[in-house]
Amino acid sequence: MVHGKSTERMSTNRPDVVEALPQMVVDPPAVPTTCRGRLTERARWQWRPTDGGDPAAQAEEFLTAHGLHLHDLARPAPTHDPDGVCGAALYVSATAGTLMAGGTPGPPSPADLPDLAVVIYAHTDTPPPTPPTAGWWRGPWTESWTPHQHATAVEAVRHAIGHGEVYQVNLVGHAAAPYAGDPLPALARLGRLPGARYGGVLTGPGWAIGCASPETLIEVRDGTLTTRPIKGTRPATTAGRTDLLTSAKERAEHIMIVDLERNDLARIAATGSVRVDDLFAVRRWCDLWQAESTVRADIADGLGLADLLRAVCPGGSVTGAPKLAALHHIAALEPVGRGASMGGLGWVSPGHIDLGLTIRTAAVDRESVHVWAGGGITWDSDPEAEVAEAAAKTGPVRAALR
Repeated sequence: MVHGKSTERMSTNRPDVVEALPQMVVDPPAVPTTCRGRLTERARWQWRPTDGGDPAAQAEEFLTAHGLHLHDLARPAPTHDPDGVCGAALYVSATAGTLMAGGTPGPPSPADLPDLAVVIYAHTDTPPPTPPTAGWWRGPWTESWTPHQHATAVEAVRHAIGHGEVYQVNLVGHAAAPYAGDPLPALARLGRLPGARYGGVLTGPGWAIGCASPETLIEVRDGTLTTRPIKGTRPATTAGRTDLLTSAKERAEHIMIVDLERNDLARIAATGSVRVDDLFAVRRWCDLWQAESTVRADIADGLGLADLLRAVCPGGSVTGAPKLAALHHIAALEPVGRGASMGGLGWVSPGHIDLGLTIRTAAVDRESVHVWAGGGITWDSDPEAEVAEAAAKTGPVRAALR
């Protein structure tokens, strides 16, 4: 509860509070450890579908114009300049990824955010101070669909699978809540959840994204492409781990997505180099067990950032198989757009690209805080179990945003 003068300030989202978001200490996901805490924004570019053009190509051109040459990722990385441009945060929404893949975009996003953002950072010895916070109040959540509507969508996917239209479709639900005050400490708290390989916050004028993702969408380092799809979830108990390891349904669903990711990498890899280094490894995120695999390949000569994004976005573990057919059903069944979730967020530089898949992610615009969660649907899916799994995944995210 807020008392005294703070109540007056938090009663509405005043423009000075929202517009202060970009002034926070820089902490986007996957920033090189040696550069964390000593970065300052140099330039930014944002894109929405109404802007037109090819967002992947435009992002690569913007980076090139600021000295970050990512048109041939197979080339040896230049020496990191401690006094110059360090790299850039890159955010790609699920909608932008769908358009890059040639898929059908779904309903509009409920969150007022750009669909692609590139923020160039340089080194500094005097990072901007964090502005004083205004406290934080979050109202009750409003769900984008009821449990019954979610279960009905699961049945619709099973029907499509039965007719041979798809093998698997990932369904995602959304919830929003009003807020007042400064959301950044809550988003930063989200980014510090245990197992958040891509923990951090990216801000823009009137918006911010907080990420606690454990999943690698794509990493490029030393000539190697790596993706780590996660598919399969159970409570983090001894029984839950045993159940996940012995579930034929979860293993089949997981291997299907691994095959999809192998196919995605094969489009941009040296011929015959795609391999699975770790299959169905069970790891912990907060109070959940999750199954993760590691797929790697040698990078093809001449591969640029734009073609890399077109090949891997949106991620297979949050779409389904075949990917374009799954995207068609997602667009028809989900009541609202995926916004900041199920996209990519991380760091790009000539020698280091590391993008996390924006699961376990929240976003704020000028009015609301937004969260998303879902799961992969196969023929063996039980609607009630799928609804419960989505609730389990969003639980730690919502708890961090109290």
